[in-house]
Amino acid sequence: MASRNSSPRSGPARAGGFATTHWSIIAAARDPAAPEAREALATLCAAYWYPLYVFIRRQGYSADEARDLTQGFFTAVLEKQALAVADPARGKFRSFLLTVCKHYLSHERHRARAQKRGGGRRTVSLDFGDAEARYAREPTHTLTPDKLFARRWAMTLLDQVLCRLRDEFAARGKAALFDCLRVFLLGEKNALPHARAAADLGMTEGAVKAAAHRLRGRFRELVREEIAQTVDRTEDIEEEIRELFGALTS
Repeated sequence: MASRNSSPRSGPARAGGFATTHWSIIAAARDPAAPEAREALATLCAAYWYPLYVFIRRQGYSADEARDLTQGFFTAVLEKQALAVADPARGKFRSFLLTVCKHYLSHERHRARAQKRGGGRRTVSLDFGDAEARYAREPTHTLTPDKLFARRWAMTLLDQVLCRLRDEFAARGKAALFDCLRVFLLGEKNALPHARAAADLGMTEGAVKAAAHRLRGRFRELVREEIAQTVDRTEDIEEEIRELFGALTS
């Protein structure tokens, strides 16, 4: 199997010159002295900080502690090159990142707290503005930190896919069509019937059903593409799909 980093992804390339796959971002972030490393790590942080934040928060840490630890984790990644051991052949990127975070938390528990975390160190800029508002909407039942992490990871992945889909439609001048049809993707409550959508869009009901069918097909393709960036083997894609969608319904 050819290296996934050598295959072009349908998404845009970053300014640093590397494809924006999950593993290629890690490869670029391994060397803090590389010009593109900071941007690469910022991309990773923007995509994955919230699943890790809810994991840490569910461990019993306060909001302030969780923000501090999430910030500290990504700072430690940048400084200590914790991701240098990242290897797609070792399994899922999702599992790897969670394992590294658990090791970081274990280290922090044993660390002297006299020195303020992050003092004198380079930090990664994260926007925690709505973190607690989002966390307040998380399930309050008996989801373990690991299960909540998997659930939020799945939702983050779906958000990324929806953004890519909308960008594709917008590039063709059809953003309004996507905004109307997206309710047919995820079984949203109070979704418009096809006839109502057809009236709103000035289309026939048959045309709306056909467009929704094509949209669902493209959505499934992009979900597979996103997941393919986080696993080593093609045969692992279906397993990861089952696990993540299972996390959404647990």
